[in-house]
Amino acid sequence: MKPESEADMAEAIKGARGPLQVRGGGTRGTGAPLGEPVETGGMTGITLYEPGALTVVVRTGTPLAEVEDALAAENQRLAFEPMDHRPLLGTNGTPTIGGVVAANVSGPRRVQAGACRDFMLGVRFVDGSGQIVKNGGRVMKNVTGYDLVKLMTGSRGTLGVLTEVSLKVLPRPETQACVMLEGLDDAQAVAAMARALGSPFEVTGAAHLPSGDDGEPVTMLRIEGFEKSVAYRADKLRALFDGHAVRIEDDAGAVANRWASVRDVTAFAGRDGDVWRISCKPSDGPALAARLEAGAHHFDWGGGLIWALLPSGTDARARLGAFRGHATRVRGMGDAPAIQPEPAPLAALSDGLRARFDPRGILNPGLMTA
Repeated sequence: MKPESEADMAEAIKGARGPLQVRGGGTRGTGAPLGEPVETGGMTGITLYEPGALTVVVRTGTPLAEVEDALAAENQRLAFEPMDHRPLLGTNGTPTIGGVVAANVSGPRRVQAGACRDFMLGVRFVDGSGQIVKNGGRVMKNVTGYDLVKLMTGSRGTLGVLTEVSLKVLPRPETQACVMLEGLDDAQAVAAMARALGSPFEVTGAAHLPSGDDGEPVTMLRIEGFEKSVAYRADKLRALFDGHAVRIEDDAGAVANRWASVRDVTAFAGRDGDVWRISCKPSDGPALAARLEAGAHHFDWGGGLIWALLPSGTDARARLGAFRGHATRVRGMGDAPAIQPEPAPLAALSDGLRARFDPRGILNPGLMTA
């Protein structure tokens, strides 16, 4: 099914006689392929864009590239830097803005700007009963009762099918640079990233690759803004790490490509094995990475996000043991569920929410069993 309007989507869900597999552009997957596919790709278009108000309203089947192009024409952008999963997962299709919101997809800039969820202003969606629900608006404001905007962001289609989203956007910076520290081990790199992020120099990305372009470790610190400010802050960061091997990449195009590679985890594209994504306390990152004994790994978010390449069928959680955070299998198969099971109290709340918004349990049930 590929409804072309919100009303059609409501009728399709209301008339469903069994499970539905909610799909956007088909680039990320939604767990086990259980149920009849229902696609949002028929609902497209930017319904409102007010550059002066830093606000855009978009139907959820709209390709992400179309949204980004419209923003770029006004020298604006989605500050949370959504990942393109296609290189890593080997998928085709077209990423949609609805898929980004449904999975709360957030890239390297999350460490400074925030996640997709933090830029959400409003949502429209169809719940599991076929009812159309609207929450939020076009400006930031306080809410009472359920904050459905935050709740739906990251719900992965298990509470309802998003039909329209409203987002806050931000200006695109004039230029960017990357300060690169060479030769650090994981622990040294995480300490350096914490120092940089705690500095007054407005670092917008902090990642560590144990094996960089030349096979040697590189720790990357991104700075964005006006050209003179970027140059000044890059020099200050260089001085902050006096005594280390430091180089500065100031070609904006090269910097953008470097961070797109970090964002999309292209180093693991086409390589055999399962890919796991571990969210953790940054200071715990080096020890957790050591426990994984991964074939390859790298850090983002100042050490708070670990991407790891493990042998097929490996349960990363078994290797990690108990820790403050969660591990998600992004690519691969295995006996362990892809999404980390919630603690009992939180699982009870989640089950209650799903029972409220999808009483028949028909929306993306495969996600809960994968």
